[in-house]
Amino acid sequence: MATTRSAHTVWEGNLLEGNGVVTFDSSGAIGDQPVSWPSRAEEAKGKTSPEELIAAAHSSCFSMALSHGLAGAGTPPTRLVTSADVTFQPGEGITGIHLTVEGTVPGIDDDAFTAAAEDAKANCPVSQALKAVPITLSAKLA
Repeated sequence: MATTRSAHTVWEGNLLEGNGVVTFDSSGAIGDQPVSWPSRAEEAKGKTSPEELIAAAHSSCFSMALSHGLAGAGTPPTRLVTSADVTFQPGEGITGIHLTVEGTVPGIDDDAFTAAAEDAKANCPVSQALKAVPITLSAKLA
């Protein structure tokens, strides 16, 4: 069954001086989050950005895909810690994403873990949606 998740943003003012609030409609799990151009192009100062939201989506999707792939290969992970760094260059846009994962996976070696991570990077739904952007990966066992 297909699912749809929703969020909305209310923006007030122009790009450089305005600000907005992102609301997570589907779950309500995350409170309203403020956004602004300075929080996107300069320092966050307690506000989020589209790139941080993409990083959250990508790190969680990748972790799910890697966990599923490892379990399917008979080596389910005990723990995966994934970070996603999304680089935004004003005037150019999102120029790259770097995933870093460290896993505790009994019964697997470094090469097999890296191969599973590369597969998850290429095939998780968020990676697929973002494939116009270069995505790199660092993977290691704990």
